[in-house]
Amino acid sequence: MSTVPDPIAARLATLGAGFNLPEVQALYEPLLARQPTLGVLKLDSQRYGAHARQVLDVYRPAVETTAPRPLLLFFHGGGFIRGDKAHKANIGWHFARQGIVTLLPNYRLAPEHRWPAGPEDVAAALAWAREQAPALGADPARIFLMGESAGAAHVAAASLMKRFGVQGLRGAILASGPYNARLERLSRAAFGIATPDPRNDAYFGTDDAQALAAMSIVDQIDAAPFPLLISYAERDLLQMQVQAGELFARLSGNHGFAPELRCIRHHNHFSQTLAVNTGDDSLSGPVLDFIGRHSG
Repeated sequence: MSTVPDPIAARLATLGAGFNLPEVQALYEPLLARQPTLGVLKLDSQRYGAHARQVLDVYRPAVETTAPRPLLLFFHGGGFIRGDKAHKANIGWHFARQGIVTLLPNYRLAPEHRWPAGPEDVAAALAWAREQAPALGADPARIFLMGESAGAAHVAAASLMKRFGVQGLRGAILASGPYNARLERLSRAAFGIATPDPRNDAYFGTDDAQALAAMSIVDQIDAAPFPLLISYAERDLLQMQVQAGELFARLSGNHGFAPELRCIRHHNHFSQTLAVNTGDDSLSGPVLDFIGRHSG
């Protein structure tokens, strides 16, 4: 049964699968203005690196417990060139209210910082989280990574490519990410992507498509299998739907993974994360279920 309110579901159906972030933000603004935050302690802008963007916010349950809690790092989207942890505060409030210590990092952005700055920052934030986990009431051995859109690409690269040194995760959640930069370059007309592409060109550069293979996650997977949840929205941007399927197929068919694959019904690329902590558990429900099954 859907938890999307009928008026919002109807509006999302009208908006469809295009780039409609301002309209979707306006739709959720009243709901997020009254989202629940009680029972959560927030620590702002803890530094995990030297760059001004290498900071993170900590959301943790106010109730103390003798048993360390699982820890989730959530990386925002923004097409590699924009985005801020403050725009996804609802993620922090919600998962902390569910008993999970939740960290929302910022990371360096293109064009000032190109590939592989994103996965490097994921690895740096993870190292900080492991070191600080006991002080935050979290278990450093029960850490999950999650990203949406560009953040999902960064999490995927960091966790699926051994070069970034990310090991020992309990699991990762990838929500509507791009995982094949080469494919996006070759298929711009099919995906409706502009040329020049202000996102990928800024982050991956403008070398020929073959050179992009070295930066395309699906072509560079070499990590040992671990629990993974891949999701996409029913009304997602077309390239995100295709790339979720491609990543699932590559991991399952070629690399010994058994990833879970979920379609987030009624939602589009932007609404699925904005809906978190508004009473709509379309995305947060599967994420909580995944963390619960893999954090024991």
